[in-house]
Amino acid sequence: MAYSTQALFREDAYLAQAEAEVVHVNERGGIILDRTVFYATSGGQPGDTGRLTLADGRVIDIAATVTGETKEEIIHVPTADALLKPGDQVAMAIDWPRRLNFMRMHSACHLLTVVCPFPITGAAVAGDDSRVDFDIPDAGFTKEDVTERLMELVRADYPVSTRWITDAELAANPTLVKSKNVRPPTGTGRIRLVLIGDNGAVDSQPCGGTHVRSTAEVGEIHIGKIEKKGRENRRFRIRFGQPPAL
Repeated sequence: MAYSTQALFREDAYLAQAEAEVVHVNERGGIILDRTVFYATSGGQPGDTGRLTLADGRVIDIAATVTGETKEEIIHVPTADALLKPGDQVAMAIDWPRRLNFMRMHSACHLLTVVCPFPITGAAVAGDDSRVDFDIPDAGFTKEDVTERLMELVRADYPVSTRWITDAELAANPTLVKSKNVRPPTGTGRIRLVLIGDNGAVDSQPCGGTHVRSTAEVGEIHIGKIEKKGRENRRFRIRFGQPPAL
């Protein structure tokens, strides 16, 4: 049986704490709550870590958050047997600095797809070195030029927001999907878009991840390396901070 968890982070990525109720503990000790602020690993973004606190003061450390039988079933993986049961009330708290780092990086990856408007063949969000792979026969880019254009978008302080569309709307606008090989999941009746700029004037694409509220919050970033990963595949590595001095 698949359970459904209300994903609070989809509506408010800045919600770091909330109350929830245990609805199930699976055979491996994974905890399923009725709702959660914990993002589950998906779309290249790692799942959240953090803690659950019970009414008696007992603290359960969460080492990972993953999806179960469906994307709607979110499993909190404890570091040790939590000895919880359905009906238990918990206070959730994510590792906020870690999450914010991922939010900044994930938004930076979206900005990179604006600077490099080519089909995406892969991506991974990390704390200090993320990557986006593009289907580009000949990059024709330098890391210095891409860094400059990225920072122009960051400094412009464009708003970042979300909007829901229907499966039919996505089908009618296939260019919203930037991935070459992976399509966003359909069948639930709605798709979440992440918009950069007023009404998505800078960018608009399906994404279930967490993002900052404005491009300025991304902060200083640069392209650390552009790697050739095949005849028509280039990997761009995004890093925080200014480029190292030559």
